[in-house]
Amino acid sequence: MAVAWLKVLKAVPWSDVIAAAPQVANGARKLWDTVGRKQGAPGAMGEEAIMPAQAMGDDGVALLAAHIEQQDVAIAQMHNQLREASKLITELADQNAQLIAKMEAARGRLQVVGVIAAAGLVVAFVSLVLVLART
Repeated sequence: MAVAWLKVLKAVPWSDVIAAAPQVANGARKLWDTVGRKQGAPGAMGEEAIMPAQAMGDDGVALLAAHIEQQDVAIAQMHNQLREASKLITELADQNAQLIAKMEAARGRLQVVGVIAAAGLVVAFVSLVLVLART
């Protein structure tokens, strides 16, 4: 199973992922800023807009006004959910960018360890050849 994961991880174009990480984070920030700027959430229609309809005494208009008020509340709740979701997306994009940076650093360290191990192997092989040549 680990071999399958290694194949998948090797198939990922990490340089493209690393190059795209800042763009993803910036896009998430723009989304957060766009949603955050829309503070004029629906529901600003206060009691003054509903009172004239109720003062008329017409049940149909009062029901319609109540329905509109319910819809405004629902839209305001959805707007808040959208704002929270965009905040979460921004946080996830930032975490993704940090994770990719750490993975790139770990990959670099692993390459250094590989080079050192290869150099050690070459030194060991040369030492073995020299020892065998003397005997």
